[in-house]
Amino acid sequence: MQPKKQDLSLMSLDELWSLHEEIGVILSNRILDEKRKLDERLAILQPGLAGANAPAQLRLPKNRKPRRKYPKVLPRYRNPATSETWSGRGKQPRWLLAAVSAGRSIEDFRILD
Repeated sequence: MQPKKQDLSLMSLDELWSLHEEIGVILSNRILDEKRKLDERLAILQPGLAGANAPAQLRLPKNRKPRRKYPKVLPRYRNPATSETWSGRGKQPRWLLAAVSAGRSIEDFRILD
């Protein structure tokens, strides 16, 4: 079936809005149909992972323990130019690396308790 070609600039606002709603319904139906087909293919490829729970099952195995909570770490270093802080854990921030490579000491940025 060949769709009708219409000059959209000649259509009224109400006609354009109803066309928009029709297109939305058609797109929604096609997306749902495509998702159903993909779920069927996934069920064939991996029988236990199909359906709405597939992403959660792919992320965490059932026997995996949840990650433990770590205590909040207070910042130890502060950038005087901005309010950026660093706790001293992990990778050094760019502003601190730039200052240290320019010859300043890391202790110049230490927050005094």
